[in-house]
Amino acid sequence: MAALRRRQVIKYGAASALGAPLQWGPVQAASAAPSAVRAAGDLALWYDEPAGTDWLRALPVGNGRLGAMVFGNSASERLQLNEDTVWAGGPHDYANPAGADALQQIRQLVFADQWGQAQNLINQAMLGSPAGQLAYQPVGDLNLAFSGVGAASEYERWLDLTTAAAGVGYLANGVRHQREVIASAPDQVIAVRLTAGASGRISFTASFTTPQRASKSSPDARTIALDGRSGDHRGIAGSVRFLALARAVVQGGSTGSSGGTLQVSGADAVTLLISIGTSYVDYQDVNGDYQGIAWSHLDAATNTSYDDLRSRHVSDYRELFDRTVIDLGRTAAADQPTDTRIAQHGSGGDPQFAALLFQYGRYLLISSSRPGSQPANLQGIWNESTAPAWESKYTLNANLPMNYWPADSTNLSECFEPVFDMIDDLTVTGARTADVQYGAGGWVAHHNTDGWRGSSVVDDARWGMWQTGGAWLATMIWDHYRFTGDRGFLEANYPAMKGAAQFFLDTLVEEPNLGWLVTNPSNSPELLHHNDATVCAGPTMDNQILRDLFEGCAGAAEALGVDADFRDRVLSARDRLAPMRIGSRGNIMEYLHDWIETDTQHRHISHLYGLHPSSQITKRGTPQLFEAARRTLELRGDAGTGWSLAWKINYWARMEEGTRAHDLIRQLVTPERLAPNMFDLHPPFQIDGNFGATSGIAEMLLQSHSGELHLLPALPSAWPTGSVSGLRGRGGYTVGAAWSGGSIDALTVTPDRDGAVRIRSRMFTGDHELVDETNGAAIDPDRPEVDVIEFDGRAARTYRATSLGEAPVVEPGVHYRLVAQHSGKAADISGASTAAGAALVQWPTNNGNNQQFDFVDAGAGYWRIRARHSGLVLQVSGTGTGADITQQPTSSATSQQWQVVDHNGTVSLVNRHSGLAMDVWSASTADGARISQWNRTGTANQRFELRRA
Repeated sequence: MAALRRRQVIKYGAASALGAPLQWGPVQAASAAPSAVRAAGDLALWYDEPAGTDWLRALPVGNGRLGAMVFGNSASERLQLNEDTVWAGGPHDYANPAGADALQQIRQLVFADQWGQAQNLINQAMLGSPAGQLAYQPVGDLNLAFSGVGAASEYERWLDLTTAAAGVGYLANGVRHQREVIASAPDQVIAVRLTAGASGRISFTASFTTPQRASKSSPDARTIALDGRSGDHRGIAGSVRFLALARAVVQGGSTGSSGGTLQVSGADAVTLLISIGTSYVDYQDVNGDYQGIAWSHLDAATNTSYDDLRSRHVSDYRELFDRTVIDLGRTAAADQPTDTRIAQHGSGGDPQFAALLFQYGRYLLISSSRPGSQPANLQGIWNESTAPAWESKYTLNANLPMNYWPADSTNLSECFEPVFDMIDDLTVTGARTADVQYGAGGWVAHHNTDGWRGSSVVDDARWGMWQTGGAWLATMIWDHYRFTGDRGFLEANYPAMKGAAQFFLDTLVEEPNLGWLVTNPSNSPELLHHNDATVCAGPTMDNQILRDLFEGCAGAAEALGVDADFRDRVLSARDRLAPMRIGSRGNIMEYLHDWIETDTQHRHISHLYGLHPSSQITKRGTPQLFEAARRTLELRGDAGTGWSLAWKINYWARMEEGTRAHDLIRQLVTPERLAPNMFDLHPPFQIDGNFGATSGIAEMLLQSHSGELHLLPALPSAWPTGSVSGLRGRGGYTVGAAWSGGSIDALTVTPDRDGAVRIRSRMFTGDHELVDETNGAAIDPDRPEVDVIEFDGRAARTYRATSLGEAPVVEPGVHYRLVAQHSGKAADISGASTAAGAALVQWPTNNGNNQQFDFVDAGAGYWRIRARHSGLVLQVSGTGTGADITQQPTSSATSQQWQVVDHNGTVSLVNRHSGLAMDVWSASTADGARISQWNRTGTANQRFELRRA
């Protein structure tokens, strides 16, 4: 994200916009959870206070196209309304025809390290027209004022994720009042149901307000209307017409409407229907019948009972939501209101909140992205401002791809469809940009797009001169196909992949000194590599994206049996891309040169795209790059914006380190990074952090990027018992697992199609059985690795593997003290040193982190033993008896890998490199006695009790 503009600082407050902690005070729990929350099995947000005027306390409902924020006050209600095609401005061409003529000079300046001059020329010749994109905007508000409510008690409000319904309940004047709000996808209306515990007690007025140019009217005695137009922006006239309608369908009582105000008096129950239509047809056409759309949906819903509306809504929603079920355990913390849980999350165990966060992300995606709608933007579909942060558009260098990371893995593939529709639009606008700004074929999109499908460079060269936004989107086509195997989808979208690749075949240039093909000009998103300079040639992220794009194009061409010559061309270009390299700090180099970034804790870690979402860096396939990725994460640190923390959850899940991933969840679940309504905060609100968190939790439980299904690869000790079902793996698999004591008890895999099934799990290192549940037949799989099985699967059959053995001796993510049996003293990094080379000794047990170690799976039944205080791992200095054991940076060396041998209460630790056992020197009981290695004897000074820290 580029820096906020001044108007946005004013809008959000200086502390928020400039990144200072944005905190809010939780409301202390004063009542038990509402019955609706209990009925939802804790899958609900709930509060015992209204939202007041705070938008970040209001609760979101949506049907993909329509969205509302529900404030839930007792004497009034505010429904802040959005429709996903209300964008400022109108159709226009962003392309800058001066670009192609200036391109060669820009490239020469970049290759000559004249970055400032290159950026100045980019700003003159490559920025789009206008130089910034246009804003997503609200329709307005529907405001309800209830007469005679007075003081309210027994107040409660909630958002039920199992039914996609927001509710409010309270007692006023001795009568129980309740409101429910749904956004129906089948009926394309928002419906508000108002009921009371006594007849004739519902009376209110309703009226629209809007920041847009609009007129209000009363078309009939029970309906009000708001007819408006989107705002002007950057010199482009607003052109999206909209009509919002609200109609009261009453039981008992009466209605009246005049001058745009609706009056309901003395009703027993009311269904208030809201319908919105716009004139936006697509990015080129804003002449749609917006009035016909609004009226047709309203009239159809009017003739349907609320029970039927609700039933259709719930059935449609649950067909998506119920596909994936997760249980991570529960503590009493889940009995608290949601804002209290957020504020207290860091001080106690609340595993159920991670399950709620996971399912909330899925709820938000279902509610903001449906077939036929626009994709979820920076705020999903929920926005109250005509000038929102970053225009609430689509940022392609992180945020839009991140929004859709959980779409396939958490079984919501239909929600992905709007992205592919957007890509189809960008192939047109991006072809224009490719032609006039680069003189190239194919299509290109840079770091942002909007409702008008802008594809040019925008904002400033430092942020916008990034060529691979469209390429990243195109890689998502191939990855989606890997999940679904839908050949028709691939045929329809392959031209977009091919066009994205064609642009780079035309524009990649040879780096004059290194000889690799590189992008020029580009940047590593938003990071200065030198003072005030981001523009460069061939940043690592570009090379990784293009490697995925070229390989995806080749795979798609092969799968479809087309374009053999084009396949050869992209593979040839792939082979000439700059490889990933390890820098002087042991890190993945972010650039062609080993530059040290100006901000060493920058929110973007773009050069680890190859770790996640890509599969170019893996633990078993590229161990040296994998360790360099770990070093990169350590150098960048854990701090970050909300979305940055969420991406890091995914990174550490791919590192198979559940404790680190869970630590980042805890950092995300704070008042600084999660609003009371659980919207993720940059700050301000950005929804990609919600979707990134959901994806990260899924990655902790299932990974499928390496050609296998890896179950519970990053299970933290904070979730010792749980289950999940309905996750999806690449290759077309639906997967479930159950575990207890930190160990997997059973797993299920259901393939979509016939073929080999390869599964990795620690279960397979012990006794287990594999059964085809369709016929009960036992299966004897191949075992290519100690923790891997492989067998031939059949479509639609469910295969269950069940553990028959004891739980493993050590659990990943748990910190232990290693207490020597003969002395009762703990293994201790001498002096609590954090330096590499510090010795392992024994010392009386204490609370120091230098006596706490966790076990990191090194594969093939071996573990790295990592000191909690330093993050370094235990390593023997040689193969001889008496060789020292010290702490060292993690590497792939076998001298850092230990076998844990169980002795029923104690363990021996045997080094893989030497075959010798960890041993307290000469069986000494003295403080500070060194711990080294010796021939395996099984004596008490070679046996250690594992005590959980």
